Amino acid sequence: MRFYEITLTPRAAFGTPLAGDTLFGHFCWQAAYDPTLLTGGLEAQLARYGEAPFAVFSSAWPRFTQNGRVTYAVRRPDLPLEWLSPPPAGSRYQRLVHLKEVKKKSWILLEEDLRLDPTRLVDDPTLAELLLSQAPPVSQRLCRRAGAQQPLVFWEQPHNTINRQTLTTGEPPFAPYTQEVHYYLPGTELALFVLLDEAATDIERLCRGLARIGQTGFGKDASLGLGRFELTGHRELTVPSSPDANALFTLAPCVPSPGSFSEGYFTPLVRYGKHGDRLATSKNPFKAPVVMAAAGAVFMPTEPQALTRPYFGRAVTGVSLVQPKAVAQGFAPVLPIKVEVPHE
Repeated sequence: MRFYEITLTPRAAFGTPLAGDTLFGHFCWQAAYDPTLLTGGLEAQLARYGEAPFAVFSSAWPRFTQNGRVTYAVRRPDLPLEWLSPPPAGSRYQRLVHLKEVKKKSWILLEEDLRLDPTRLVDDPTLAELLLSQAPPVSQRLCRRAGAQQPLVFWEQPHNTINRQTLTTGEPPFAPYTQEVHYYLPGTELALFVLLDEAATDIERLCRGLARIGQTGFGKDASLGLGRFELTGHRELTVPSSPDANALFTLAPCVPSPGSFSEGYFTPLVRYGKHGDRLATSKNPFKAPVVMAAAGAVFMPTEPQALTRPYFGRAVTGVSLVQPKAVAQGFAPVLPIKVEVPHE
């Protein structure tokens, strides 16, 4: 498979995070309406997705230029804190203070070679400042004056539901309400890593489908203007490799196959999926819940060849009663890493 980076620029707030499995579902709807996006059509590709995925999407991660080099910020590996940053020699209190500081650093910075360096952990304020450095000066001043300390700003968006008979709001269910949305800081670019099977599609066709998603809106409340983004470029990267790796770090939520790993460190994520497009208004628009490992998981695979494969996980079937052929992306692009277990 070929490995690409696609650059996105947010153009609106988002009601749904740009996660790999959700992006996969949106692209499938694009392919359903435009058969030219996938060779042989969507149904044929989904039938073989478990054995030969046509595309595996990562989640979207902040991207910026530092000292003339592209740098990515991804979720900190879900490893024990003392493995990521061993506490210095000293009293128990000093060790606890050190680990408390490490816990605040929920991001890890990657260079263009995508090698994980545990010394490059950063916290939210540091990442926010790095992202703001890419914004226009006016935006930088306004954000700093507002005390921006997070790379994502969460906001309660007010809404009104109108009773069309009285043309007023009033008692529930027509009372005003709020919904949480999130904004990226001005000037933020996002990197989406995608693995492609060129027998099924190519980067131009995939970008065409993603561009349409960005125009019409991604995720929840797209009809209200949320989820807009613009594609600003793409480039092919070398599939990351590490000869001394013994584990895999995931860049998207995934569902490992039973028995595929001997050790795993992850945060459980329950995906309460919902159909999109016309099935969103069907008799049963909800999919069966899927338990996943959130992005940033670390797995030690049982099969040595898994360390050289650029993705990990499996396809998830049986998630829908109204669309039996529906498939969820349980795969995730991975980075090979070496996990050293400290001795007691």
